[in-house]
Amino acid sequence: MLKGSKYRKGTFLVVGISLLTLAIAFGVQRRCAAQGNDYESIELFTDVLSIVKKSYVEEVDTKKLIYGAINGMLSSLDPHSSFMPPETYKEMKIDTKGTFGGLGIEITIKDGILTVISPIEDTPAFKAGIKAGDQILKIDDKYTKDLTITEAVKRMRGVKGSKVTITIMREGFEKTKDFVLERDIIQVKSVKYKTLDDGFGYVRISQFQEKTDDDLEKALHTLHNENSPLKGLVLDLRNDPGGLLDQAVRVSEHFVPEGKLIVYTEGREKDSKMRFISRKGAKEGDYPIVVLINSGSASASEIVAGALQDHKRAVVMGTQSFGKGSVQTIIPLTDNSGLRLTTARYFTPSGRSIQARGITPDIQAERMEMTASADKKDGMHIREKDLDNHFETKEEKAPEEKKVKPAPYKTDEQIKSDSQILRALDLLKGWDILKATGKI
Repeated sequence: MLKGSKYRKGTFLVVGISLLTLAIAFGVQRRCAAQGNDYESIELFTDVLSIVKKSYVEEVDTKKLIYGAINGMLSSLDPHSSFMPPETYKEMKIDTKGTFGGLGIEITIKDGILTVISPIEDTPAFKAGIKAGDQILKIDDKYTKDLTITEAVKRMRGVKGSKVTITIMREGFEKTKDFVLERDIIQVKSVKYKTLDDGFGYVRISQFQEKTDDDLEKALHTLHNENSPLKGLVLDLRNDPGGLLDQAVRVSEHFVPEGKLIVYTEGREKDSKMRFISRKGAKEGDYPIVVLINSGSASASEIVAGALQDHKRAVVMGTQSFGKGSVQTIIPLTDNSGLRLTTARYFTPSGRSIQARGITPDIQAERMEMTASADKKDGMHIREKDLDNHFETKEEKAPEEKKVKPAPYKTDEQIKSDSQILRALDLLKGWDILKATGKI
């Protein structure tokens, strides 16, 4: 029996080794097959390139063909991955500093149509009345149907003082309308502020740029000096298309207690897995905050809204946000061009992914223009889920938590006509009254 037992054990061992050998062989075979498929695909590409170079009706530039192929490859992935030729890459680096030439609109592709995500405040597009959801059918005499976002941006930018005509179709329009815009140097003031009423401040972040955190610190300092004490704050992130991730984290740190998770990212590569924890430093008091968002609030602005909402540090008011829950990494290439590649998804502290979903406000509040004629709601909504090739994501649980002075914002007349700001102010005042009476 003992011998039989040894024999059976030996048999199991031999079978185990055989299965392991088969598994390794199968794995190697699969890898070889995958590599073989890659090589075959690359060979197919070089064959097509060779045929085009040899037989196309006109002589073509090889770099132009390669750039076109890279554009096509990236556009098949998701709406935010893109290739930037040297000139575009250079402009992108200027954009993050807050100064560039053009019209002042954030654009995307929706259903194959160039569409406005949001106009940037105090720019030619904003002043001309361009709205979120507007479809740009033509730029000057060029139809936009086959243009990439990069090409469209290039056509809309130009020398200050030069003019460009964009043809717009909007929900409610019976026919297209031409807007003649004069290009300007776009100097986006990332942070603006104002005292709404005694003790109640207002801060607007229009975009997350290199100096956003510095400008916010100056704005908060001024509001504290104007109000003793500061009893409540409206943080306006409406139509904020996002920007730099590190600035979203730093903005959140003003309001999120030390040691608390602000946002974390998950991707395939090790460098894509990051956790951002609120660091030591000066923190704002525990006064109530209302964060305003709408369908134009995307990316970095959703990170801030989500962090403050999850930590119950603010009440979020407005309409569903855009839903851009992905992180893009900018990768410089050898010829001074650049690659914008989606490398990770980000999650709020509670583990929410807002990809194609957005941040849901605690209080739903459409914006109504307070005019004598009629109430007017927000423009046509466009969100991440409406974009071609957007990707869905499953809910995941959060890991355990181990110098330019910003300008005062909006006239009193503009404040009085903004129903969402007025409603936020009423909420803060109501909170203050309840607190004073001991009911909260």
